[in-house]
Amino acid sequence: MTRGVFLHREDSRYDDRPAERYQFPRQYLSRASQFVGDWIVYYEPRRGPTGKGYYAIARVERIIPDPTTSDMFIALIEPGSYLPFERPVPFRDADGPVERGILNEAGRISGRAQAAVRPISIEDFNRILDLGIPDEAPLLPREGAPIEPLPGLLREEPAPFLDAARDRVSYYSSRLVRDRVFRRVVLEAYDCRCAVTGLKFINGGGRAEVEAAHIKPVEQDGPDDIRNGIALSGTAHWMFDRGLISLADDLRLLVSRQVNDADSVWKLLNVSRTADAPSNPAHRPHPTYLAWHRENCFKH
Repeated sequence: MTRGVFLHREDSRYDDRPAERYQFPRQYLSRASQFVGDWIVYYEPRRGPTGKGYYAIARVERIIPDPTTSDMFIALIEPGSYLPFERPVPFRDADGPVERGILNEAGRISGRAQAAVRPISIEDFNRILDLGIPDEAPLLPREGAPIEPLPGLLREEPAPFLDAARDRVSYYSSRLVRDRVFRRVVLEAYDCRCAVTGLKFINGGGRAEVEAAHIKPVEQDGPDDIRNGIALSGTAHWMFDRGLISLADDLRLLVSRQVNDADSVWKLLNVSRTADAPSNPAHRPHPTYLAWHRENCFKH
């Protein structure tokens, strides 16, 4: 098995959903096959206003022929493995390209940098991972002394690792870290404001009271993809998870007929009866996840 890089653009002509699948032509099949069972990092060239650089990791579960297009293949992403970075990593840092493996013997960028599917060394992969998920305090932390665990309960200590350890990604992809990363990217996308009520509360400790909700739950293989996330206040989150409210593909708000006081619920929600969308269109909830919520959670 080998670590790899998948190049992806938001405006790509390929049928990609980075948290679920990556489409590529036959010319990359032998190279991509090396990544099955191992991790890849997604890269989007930073050209124009939307390019992100290195922005997420995921694990390749298997590769299949594309049933809809000849000479095309699909790398299926292992459910639950996709993890966005808290901070997109630029192509270069102060020491040059962060992906050192694209340099030739003369220290210049080689043609490998143009390949949409390419291997990456463990050292380069870990360097990008460290930059993308820095070991820092979570978004808007509470003030005060750290909370001590109750007697008899285990305290989880930070996991030590070596720079080139292959299991380093296990620490970063733990549920604890995933929840922190997902919260940060979703809350930043929505400016710490509830999408369905428009409320933005920051408590006395400087922490946003809005929550990062999965549209398709993790327990149902919902990915930690920003497009599977939405910022909701505690009450709105409770109603959303219980199917009392939902969203149409155009973000119109839906209230269940089973709500016993629909008028009061509507008074809590945006006057426009439409959820607020992130300022970046690429972060807007994906219709696939919204449809799942309506079909499997929403009480019609």
